[in-house]
Amino acid sequence: MIVLALKILLAPLLIATATLAGRRWGPAVSGWFIGFPIISGPISITLAMQDGPNFAGQAAVGMFGGQTAMCIFAATYILAARKLNWWQSAILGVSAFIATVMIWRALALPLLPAFALLIGAIFVLSWLIPAQAVQIKGQVSPKWDLPARMVIAVIFVATLTGLSSVLGAQLSGLISAFPVFGTILASFTHSQQGGQAAGQLLRGTIVGSLGIASFYLVVSVFLPLTGSLWVYLPAAAASVVANVISIRFTRPRGA
Repeated sequence: MIVLALKILLAPLLIATATLAGRRWGPAVSGWFIGFPIISGPISITLAMQDGPNFAGQAAVGMFGGQTAMCIFAATYILAARKLNWWQSAILGVSAFIATVMIWRALALPLLPAFALLIGAIFVLSWLIPAQAVQIKGQVSPKWDLPARMVIAVIFVATLTGLSSVLGAQLSGLISAFPVFGTILASFTHSQQGGQAAGQLLRGTIVGSLGIASFYLVVSVFLPLTGSLWVYLPAAAASVVANVISIRFTRPRGA
């Protein structure tokens, strides 16, 4: 029943919170909010309950690769959105994500190098892609928008956790970062607000990846050692602290 509750309740509630926060404070904050382990966190907890702490710990190491691939997706979409429309940009971004996952899976990096590569990708891409002010157009979202995102969250979490025994620990961690909501939010923002707004949303996702990195560093180190689900509390605290620090980097200089 606990596993079922995680699949059905936690992920869509967190997605709803992220969506509403983005509508209130703009695309960069919306993207930054995705940097919290909104979807992958419940998946990791469920993996630990279904397949054991060691499996979830190994998947957490794979998550570093998945989030690095997410950053490559974001950077690719941002570059494509300067000249292409939303669906072309999304195709290129997802293709870059898949290619990065395949390369990372072949490398099979241990914990510390995987963590270091993710941190390096976050800082390099954040430096190369500057924060910019975006003029927000006043629009009313359709009534089906938020429920649709919540339903997609349930489907994605349930599908991935159901396939964990087939995918294995490493690939489960890698695929956990699949840019479902990054693609959806960026595509809608791109079509409604333009490529620059979509780019700032995805730059916020890159910056917010510091929260993901902090969360899974704690999980990958301490979950196999302790075997306790209580590890997810300090992991969540580490994610919050990291992203409280990182949110200042979503704003243009001087803002």
